[in-house]
Amino acid sequence: MTSTGRPIRLEADWVIPIDRPPVPDGAVLIDAGGRIVAAGRASDVPAPPAVAIERCPGAVLLPGFVNAHTHLELTGLEGQVEQDEFPRWIRGVRELKAGLAPEWFARAARQGVRDAFAAGITTVLDTGDSGAVLPALVELGGAGVVYQEVFGPHPDQTVASLTALEARVAELRPLATDRVRLGLSPHAPYTVSGPLYRGVAELARGWSLPMAVHLAESAAESQLVARDDGAFAEAWRARGIPPVRRHLPEGSRDEARRSPVSWLDAHGVLGPETLAIHVVQIDDQDLRVLAARGVAIAQCPRSNARHGHGRAPLTALLAAGLRIGVGTDSVVSVGALDLFAEIRAARTLAGLTAEASLALGTLAGTGLVGGTGGRGLVPGAWGDVIAVDTPHGDQPVEAVLAQSPRQVRLTVAAGRVVYRREPPA
Repeated sequence: MTSTGRPIRLEADWVIPIDRPPVPDGAVLIDAGGRIVAAGRASDVPAPPAVAIERCPGAVLLPGFVNAHTHLELTGLEGQVEQDEFPRWIRGVRELKAGLAPEWFARAARQGVRDAFAAGITTVLDTGDSGAVLPALVELGGAGVVYQEVFGPHPDQTVASLTALEARVAELRPLATDRVRLGLSPHAPYTVSGPLYRGVAELARGWSLPMAVHLAESAAESQLVARDDGAFAEAWRARGIPPVRRHLPEGSRDEARRSPVSWLDAHGVLGPETLAIHVVQIDDQDLRVLAARGVAIAQCPRSNARHGHGRAPLTALLAAGLRIGVGTDSVVSVGALDLFAEIRAARTLAGLTAEASLALGTLAGTGLVGGTGGRGLVPGAWGDVIAVDTPHGDQPVEAVLAQSPRQVRLTVAAGRVVYRREPPA
């Protein structure tokens, strides 16, 4: 990572602030503390003495991408789990991870952060159980939330799972910074019991930590929760795990209608500090619950398509006023951290304008993160900026959306150059 130790001024053909129209012949000034001082037309942006200048002709400057859901600890496992049926694929990932040492995950996490920077991603909302991503993100200068996963589908596993989670949090929490938060992630309805969901939700509230949950992702998940049927239910029966209806809080009744959303709501999991990941298999009643609880949503269009989950109701989610970002999911699902492709997929899914689409991968994503300091290209915000090569023209937003990670020229995180594309030999 390159650190200038002084203010840095970025210059390019265009600046796209996202929350206001693009500015031609633009510049961004970031102070020595990593915060934005000014962004706009170059003639209006100061150039103080001893400032480091990065000129990017033929490029556009914009806020760094926010990857609203990924698993950086799985970097390097692309193409190694090929089962098409989702429950079998999940089992394949778990089996693959079980054979890897902590040192492997530490290397994978660091490479994952570097790959994110090379793809123009400066902020990640990451879930994993190895504990490797938070220190890697802090060490290399990124930003975001790292959610510590916890598993335990049998109610009898609750105490052991919570004990292990508390130990991991005690280890990781001191490493968190004002740019990298720690969170908790009770993984998914097919890997977490009702009592464990309640226990994690109570810990999250007591520790003031955010949560992330894979929710309403697949048909098999909905079948498990609604009818104790399907591939996940069969796997539970084979392991002697009681059906979902046996996991309800004491004194509550088993409602005739049961969905993944209503089930997590019954266990106190959903709230403004909860990130719901995927959210494909929902109906109007689920949507009302999500809106009433004020949850945030991470949409992963390409991962959903790869696993055959269907098309998420992105238009309805946006219309409900929910906070929404776009994520890649893991490289095991999609092969590469390509937010350009995810944003284009979201645009197609909801029929969005170019500006609204790009916002999902930048400013809208920052609304999921929390923490201190503003985001975007405004004074006082963190200096997370990327330069993307684009063809000359008068439609810079469309030009950016047509690109790929290969066109990322420069990535700056908190005023430090963390990625620079090498010039061709």
